[in-house]
Amino acid sequence: MLVRIVRMTFKEDCIDDFLKLFQKTSMKIRHFTGCTHLELLREYHHENIFITYSYWESEEALNNYRDSELFKEVWSNTKVLFAEKPVAFSFKRFVVV
Repeated sequence: MLVRIVRMTFKEDCIDDFLKLFQKTSMKIRHFTGCTHLELLREYHHENIFITYSYWESEEALNNYRDSELFKEVWSNTKVLFAEKPVAFSFKRFVVV
């Protein structure tokens, strides 16, 4: 399993646009082959910072999504809303308690 975390900082006036886009596309992403979990987190003290937290069956599954038309549509509509460059991390689950 691969855990993907993407930290995104949005322009203050673009937050509603992002939330509408996430609402519109999140179920498609959740049902994309290989995605087993997707959630959106909001920074506690900085309301324009969001994190997507997702589980993928494998790196190949994530890459298939990143090569898909769905990703291209979502990302092209999301990146124009950024105030800063996003930061992404990929992890392996190491210890589960």
